[in-house]
Amino acid sequence: MSSSDLLCGEDSSVIFSEYGSDSPEYSSDRESLPPEVEDSIAQLLEDERTLAGITSRRTAEPIYAAARCESVTWILKVQRYYGFQPLTAFLSVNYFDRFLHSHRLPKINGWPLQLLAVACLSLASKLEELVIPTLLDLQVGDAKFIFEPRTIQRMELLVLKVLDWRLRSVSPFCYLRFFSMKIDPSGTYSTFIAYKAKDIILTTIREISTIEYKPSCVAAAATLCAASNLQDLSFAELWRDGLHKDGIMSCYQRIHEISMKTELQVMSLSNSSDASSPLYKRRRLTDELV
Repeated sequence: MSSSDLLCGEDSSVIFSEYGSDSPEYSSDRESLPPEVEDSIAQLLEDERTLAGITSRRTAEPIYAAARCESVTWILKVQRYYGFQPLTAFLSVNYFDRFLHSHRLPKINGWPLQLLAVACLSLASKLEELVIPTLLDLQVGDAKFIFEPRTIQRMELLVLKVLDWRLRSVSPFCYLRFFSMKIDPSGTYSTFIAYKAKDIILTTIREISTIEYKPSCVAAAATLCAASNLQDLSFAELWRDGLHKDGIMSCYQRIHEISMKTELQVMSLSNSSDASSPLYKRRRLTDELV
C-alpha cells in the first residue's frame, strides 16, 4: 500500500472557498511576563479584556460536545507524544474553539474537524516550539484521517483569516505562579500548586471551551482546585483588581465536577480490571468455598 492510499480523499475545497490570501504579522503568547510583578498581572488582565472580543456559545448538541472532546483529546495526545509545551496544546484548542465559534464547517464531525485540529496544532507549534515535526509526522496519535501538507496549509490560512490573524492570546498559564504565590506566600508549595493547576487546565479543556471563561478565571479556579481549597472562594477576587468572584466560582464548580467524574471513571476502570484479574477470581472462588 502506498502512502498516498492513506491520505484523506475528501474534497477540502468546500471549506476553503470563502477566503483569499492576505498575510499580516502576528505575535506569540505573553507567558514570559513575570507573574510575581503586580504591574505585569494588571497588564495581562487589560490584554485579556482587549483580546476577549468573543463570548462563548453554550451548545446542547451532544454531537458537537463529543466531536470536540475527541479532537481535543487527539491534540493532547500529540502534545504528549512530541513533548510540546502545555501552552502549545492550550493555544491549539483555543484556535479550534474560536474558529468553530466564528465559522461553520460543512460537517460538525468527521474529517473537517480532524483537519481543523491538525491545522490549529500546526499553527500553535510554529509559534511556541523550537523543533517542529513535518505536517505528515504531526498526524500521529491514532489520527483517523491523514491529510496532504498542502491541504493542511490551506486550512491553516483559513484559520488565520477566520481568527483575523490574532494568534496572540493570554493563557491561564500566565497567571499560575502569581496565584499560587497568593495561596502560599512562603513559596513552600507554590511550585507544586502551579504544576498541578497546569495539569488540571489541560485535563478540563477537553470538556470546557477555552472561550467559555476568561483565562484569569480558569487560572484562579484551577489554582484553588490544585490547592484543594474548598473554603469560601470569594477571597480569590481580592488577589487582584479585575478578577471576578462569580466567574471564578462558576469555573471552579465546573472543574470540580469534571475532576469528580474523572476520578469515578478511573475507579470504575480500576475495579473492572481487578474483577477480571485471575487473582481476584481465585480469591472470590476461595470465599465461596469457605
